[in-house]
Amino acid sequence: MDANPCTETAPSPTAPPQPVTTTRANAPGIWWLPHRPESAGTARRIASAVLHTWNVDDETIDQALLVVSELVTNALEHALPPVALHLQQAEDDGTLRIEVDDGGPTDNEGAWTTSCAPEEHGRGVAIITLLASAHGTRILAHTVTYWAILPTAR
Repeated sequence: MDANPCTETAPSPTAPPQPVTTTRANAPGIWWLPHRPESAGTARRIASAVLHTWNVDDETIDQALLVVSELVTNALEHALPPVALHLQQAEDDGTLRIEVDDGGPTDNEGAWTTSCAPEEHGRGVAIITLLASAHGTRILAHTVTYWAILPTAR
């Protein structure tokens, strides 16, 4: 991606999400999200708007919104701030890359996870595996990035 999330300074957790990179059509973008439950919805709205601007097909948008929701929710429930959403559309093969950075694992689970039974959560990786052509994790000193690549209709 154009910007290295590990060397950028995250904004205040209460600051509204701001795009870091949006200078050209289909340019990769990075949005810092507050570490609050409503940020999952914010991330879906951001992704929807960006993907529509990029003329991504509706089926891919629907799948991407599920992946964004899972990745951001996991960051909010299981990790420390900051949280950043990255979106990138590859021009060479038309794939869509979704990444979510967080500050690494927390010792305390989020409010939603602790409020429900074990069988009510834990399906996120299965959903991402079903929708993505590839997915994985990148661990650095103070940042963990979860990523997924989705094929787009050609």
